[in-house]
Amino acid sequence: MKDYIEERALEIAKYIINEKATVRQTANIFGVSKSTVHKDVTERLPKINPLMAGKVKSVLDMNKAERHIRGGKATKLKYKTTTHK
Repeated sequence: MKDYIEERALEIAKYIINEKATVRQTANIFGVSKSTVHKDVTERLPKINPLMAGKVKSVLDMNKAERHIRGGKATKLKYKTTTHK
């Protein structure tokens, strides 16, 4: 594996852990696709740093469990801010 890919995987992992970020948020910050973020943290990271991979997995599992709540809030906000004629 190329050094810059390992470095990116570690930086992405640190960001997800520190910010409790979603894959989508992380992809936007790092300027890569969601699939790249996912591959970095699910396939590459366990080979580089298994302990960190476990922490990232727990954050992503929490995000997955809460996504229906965030979606509901986003929809509520959307309809609250739009004017109905």
